[in-house]
Amino acid sequence: MSHDKHKVCIKVPKVYDWVTRQVDLPLMSFNGDELNNIFDCVTNGFTPPEDLCEFLEAHPGFTVHCDLIEDSILCQEIRQHNGRQPVTVTLPTGETVTLEKVKVLVKGLVQVVIRDANEQIICKTEPIQFATAQTFFLCAPEGTEVQCHITYFQCDADVICDDNFQQLDISILLCLDVQMEAPVKLEIEAAICKPRQELPVEDVLCPVDVFPPQCPEIFPGSVKRKC
Repeated sequence: MSHDKHKVCIKVPKVYDWVTRQVDLPLMSFNGDELNNIFDCVTNGFTPPEDLCEFLEAHPGFTVHCDLIEDSILCQEIRQHNGRQPVTVTLPTGETVTLEKVKVLVKGLVQVVIRDANEQIICKTEPIQFATAQTFFLCAPEGTEVQCHITYFQCDADVICDDNFQQLDISILLCLDVQMEAPVKLEIEAAICKPRQELPVEDVLCPVDVFPPQCPEIFPGSVKRKC
């Protein structure tokens, strides 16, 4: 098996800038008729309760849970009317650099469920939408695209039923990972990888040359240049 290195030209996403940010969303509260209408509780099937707090009095020891609905996260750039605006930023070293103003939208859905002391669901909401718009100052020249991901998500919910407050409170914390990327072509020195033989060694019929042959004499060639 040969691992002789030679020049190859590869297309890869180049990361121009990369930041992470912890985002605490404003508290979401539901009270009054909205509190009763947002929940469906077990009566004769799941229906809206006439009064959620009165319903919960019959279920001491209930717990409230908030869950992210799977695959509901949307994370994308907000297109600005005049494009990304340049902004001069002073670094901790005192040096000034020009970055671009990038706006990112994050949206998703959560669901709140209430369980009784036996962990049985007694109330649940329809999907509840949350959203936040975040502004970043990044190295984001024309041609780059936003790649954003949620690396951590925490949702906490609480139902308050006392003489002063009858409400549902939802707090959401997330970690937002934002990268500015663009596809580039790089000339590097490398060797083509091939799969190893399985053990124990047997007669092999599967081809191991899975990549098309290259023409190194003409491309990338022996002359150093930009690919």
